[in-house]
Amino acid sequence: MDTLIVVTGPTAVGKTELCLEIASKYNIPIISADSRQMYDGMRIGTAAPTAEQLQAVRHYFIGNLKLADYYNAAMYEQDVISLLGRLFRQGHEALGAKHGAKALMTGGSMMYIDAVCNGIDDIPTIEAGIRSMMKERLEKEGLDALCKELEKLDPQYYEIVDKRNVRRVLHGLEICIQTGKPYSSFRTSVTKKRNFNVVKIVLNRPREELYTRINDRVDKMMDAGLLDEAKALYPFKDSNALNTVGYKELFAYIEGKYTLDEAVERIKGNTRRYARKQLTWFKKYDDAHWYNPDDKDAIMQYISQI
Repeated sequence: MDTLIVVTGPTAVGKTELCLEIASKYNIPIISADSRQMYDGMRIGTAAPTAEQLQAVRHYFIGNLKLADYYNAAMYEQDVISLLGRLFRQGHEALGAKHGAKALMTGGSMMYIDAVCNGIDDIPTIEAGIRSMMKERLEKEGLDALCKELEKLDPQYYEIVDKRNVRRVLHGLEICIQTGKPYSSFRTSVTKKRNFNVVKIVLNRPREELYTRINDRVDKMMDAGLLDEAKALYPFKDSNALNTVGYKELFAYIEGKYTLDEAVERIKGNTRRYARKQLTWFKKYDDAHWYNPDDKDAIMQYISQI
């Protein structure tokens, strides 16, 4: 049977370097599972693959969207499953019908990874008019008022949603208003059966080492021109794609809310918090194999046995 190798782990752990080696060894492309690297113009702040890396190995879902494009995990699931069908067929042609083909997906966007591995609930795509209306209501009425409305329309989802997460509150309301049904009624959490095997590899490092890598990477991003990138993107700061660590803090600096040093320290702190959130999520995987990314020989040996 064909196999999808999923290499994930917290931000800055070292996924990119390892996956470039895996892809080169097996002559397979890399499917990105980073929901922000898909947007064009955010190369530095999302630590997207360099031009040299993109030339060395074929990548999918890098810079393929515009900032105004609406995209979600359900759409990603459909796109990746379609792509995998093509990649596996190409693998069969190269290896012969007797051999299962391999594909490689890597990134740290938890919902996107789970959507491909397990499937995602069939939730309607939000109409542009509904999305625009809810954005205007958020600006006029504020988040607290929308939370109260969500409590009335879908008390079940209201009980579990993070009421500080604007995007999730808005999405729940958008579904309720567009369909006339509670958002929770669409959330079945039924695992879809795939016609390929899924092998999950989670990378991790000792906490202090990971935090040092995060801090160093932020410094390198700043040296590479992250502030200039943020200034160029500032006119589009209300885009959902830019509701992202690294840009939010620099937008606040541009608006005079922080000094530049304060903004950089906030980027580092918020990135460390995001890494902890990722690790908490990945620890729920009971079928994952955990490695330090420096243990490349063991990882390669494991993959060779798949």
